Amino acid sequence: MAEMHSTFDLRPGDLAPDFSLPDAAGKMVSRRSAAGPNGMLLFFACNHCPFVTHLAQEIGTFSKEISSKGVSTVAINSNDLENYPQDGPVPMLHFAAENHWEFPYLIDESQQVAKSYGAACTPDFFLFDSAGKLFYAGQFDETRPKSGLLPNGNDLREAVQRMISGEAPPLKSRPSSGCNIKWKPGNEP
Repeated sequence: MAEMHSTFDLRPGDLAPDFSLPDAAGKMVSRRSAAGPNGMLLFFACNHCPFVTHLAQEIGTFSKEISSKGVSTVAINSNDLENYPQDGPVPMLHFAAENHWEFPYLIDESQQVAKSYGAACTPDFFLFDSAGKLFYAGQFDETRPKSGLLPNGNDLREAVQRMISGEAPPLKSRPSSGCNIKWKPGNEP
């Protein structure tokens, strides 16, 4: 089910909530260890959402582009893995490899990290500056599945360029859209 949303919990300038989560192979990754010297792109994802699969290859390419500018990337899967086994650790490893995700793809089993960021959908993007403060929350670009448009990352690319240049965040940003995070029963925010 697609949903447009706004991020209510984090505002521009707010510090990124801490986390320490395992990747699909069990290696623990913290917010501090994942952050790049010039910032961090953090997004919530899963393997089966058509909005994520639509962007997945371009996200892999985009992450390499911003990594060269000192901005790291980390993805977090907060879906209920018991009811959505296609989003589990082994499929995550395959999905990341197929899409050239050379960044951490973490599992938020408790779903507390998604709640602390105010994440509501997959994909949901948050860009933090070198001090760990929220610079941009919004869509990757204007494309959608079945739109006939190829993903290009224009919205997020502009935000990264502005952040690195010391400019203000984009005046207009559209919220992310995608599939709702699959909350465990009774765990909905």
